[in-house]
This record gives sequence, C-alpha cells and structure tokens, in this order.
Amino acid sequence: MIVAVLQARMSSTRLPGKVLADVAGAPMILRQVERLRRAASIERLIAATSDQASDDALARALEAAGVEVFRGSLDDVLGRFAGAVAGLEEDDQMLRLTADCPLADPRLIEALIARHLASGADYSATTLPHRTYPIGLDAEILSVGLLRLMAREATDPYEREHVTPFVYRRPERFVLDGLTQAVDESQVRWTVDLPSDLAFVRAVYEALYPGKPDFGPEDIRALVRGRPDLRALGDLPRI
Repeated sequence: MIVAVLQARMSSTRLPGKVLADVAGAPMILRQVERLRRAASIERLIAATSDQASDDALARALEAAGVEVFRGSLDDVLGRFAGAVAGLEEDDQMLRLTADCPLADPRLIEALIARHLASGADYSATTLPHRTYPIGLDAEILSVGLLRLMAREATDPYEREHVTPFVYRRPERFVLDGLTQAVDESQVRWTVDLPSDLAFVRAVYEALYPGKPDFGPEDIRALVRGRPDLRALGDLPRI
C-alpha cells in the first residue's frame, strides 16, 4: 500500500494559519489535497496534525472534507508520523508531504513512487541527489518499517522535528535515491512560508484554476513567463 501522510499545523512561525488561508475559495490545504488525490498510486491519505488546541480548527476542516486525520505531538513530528501509520504493514510505503505545497505535482509524485519501487532504495526524494525542482514540489518516500526504525532510534531533536534527516544523514547505512530534472529550478519558490509566497499561489490559482483545475508545472511556468510581477514573487531565494 502507498500511504501519503500530509504534515500540517496552524502554528507556523512565519505565516500562522497559512494552511487554512483562502486559495480560490477553499482552504489552502484542501487545494493541495485536491491535487494529491489525482495521484492514482496513493491509496490512502492521512493528514498528521498536532493534538494542540491551536490545530482544532484545522482538524475540523479536514474531517469535514472527508480527509482522515491523525493527531499527535506538536514537536515530535517523527513520533506523530509513526502514530499516523500505526496498524500498517512494515513493507507498506509512506509518502511524506507537507501542507505548505499547494502547487504539488501529482505526476512528479507518481514518478517518484515508480522510481522508488523500481530501484529498491530505502529512501527516495525529489531533492536527491540534489534539488533541481522548485521548492514546493518536495516529496519523500520510505517504508513504514523504516519509519518505525527511525522513531525507535532517533534521539537528535532535529531528527525528531524534521522526520527524515535520520535516513539521509546516514548514506553509509541506507540506500538513497531520487529524481532530478535537466533544468535547475532549485531557487524557485512554489511553497508558502511568507506572505509573498501566498500572494504568488493565489495569483496562480486565480489565473489557471477556473479553466484548468488540474494545471501543472508547465502551466505555471508559462504563466510566470508572461507575468513579470509573478516572477518576482515566485523566484524569491530560499529563506
């Protein structure tokens, strides 16, 4: 089974509440869910948020939209992920996604899943062996069994908070693989961390979503080429 776990919280330090910000008439996280549901290989989608009161509204919005929700520790995100996949088989595959990526590309996700299953790697990501895709198209995949091993062994607070560093920090122990593209777009921002990022995403949805709800990266690139104002927003350097 391929299970996608979407990490989400309301208490972002730079843009609090961003996951429920309006994008084309719906909460941003539900726009991302809409895109993820177009990835046919994903058999189950779980939103993993915290058990804090600050995330009650988020959990309610997700559940009202028919999204499965797991709630766990705010700070021990690795433990939260392990809880989200409790009951799954060791060899089930867990796709890690974050809820600040409303321009997620289902086709890239499908390509990553296919590459991972064909290669036999322990861990695969769209950022390995180095980032070439825009920030905001990130996806990672590993087995549930490996996730549980990480949850048992990781003691570094950074590795507990960010879930997967335990694996990619240890290339001598684990087989790592990933996807790259010919063009380096590693400094292009299609994620939402800042007000300018949210303005960019809203402008993209306003321009593309009404006529083509399943717009892809090529549509975004074409739009930005004709809109210098969007290029200034979407090409901000990594913070």
